[in-house]
Amino acid sequence: MIPLVGHLLHYMSVNTKMMPNKNESFFEMVYQVVRLIPKGRVSSYGAIAKYLGTARSARMVGWAMNNAHAVEPRVPAHRVLNRLGILSGKAHFGHPNEMQRLLELEGIKVVADQVQDFPELFWDPMKELKV
Repeated sequence: MIPLVGHLLHYMSVNTKMMPNKNESFFEMVYQVVRLIPKGRVSSYGAIAKYLGTARSARMVGWAMNNAHAVEPRVPAHRVLNRLGILSGKAHFGHPNEMQRLLELEGIKVVADQVQDFPELFWDPMKELKV
C-alpha cells in the first residue's frame, strides 16, 4: 500500500495556482484522512501520521486537530485520540466535556477520559484505506 502523501501533494500542486506552505499542505492531508473516519469509530494521531508516511509526526497531527475547528468542510477531530484511546485533545473543544459528548452522540462509551473498547472501535487508515 502506498501512502497518500505523494498523491495528495501532486493533486494540490496541479489544482492550485500556488502550493501552500509545508504545514498547510500537511494539515490538509490530515483533514482529508480524518474526514474518512466513520461515525462510531476512532483513530489515533500516530496511525494517521503513519498512513501519511510521516510516522514520527503524531504531534503534528495533533496540531492539525487543534486547528481544525474552523475548517470547512468540517473535520471530525473528536474521533482522533492518543494511542491508548485517551481524549488527550479534549482541552481544545471549548468545554472540557465537549469531545466526550460528541463521541457519546456517536455511540462511543467514554469513562474517565478513555474510550471503552478502543481496540474494537479503532479505525486504522493503513488497513481501511486502499490506494
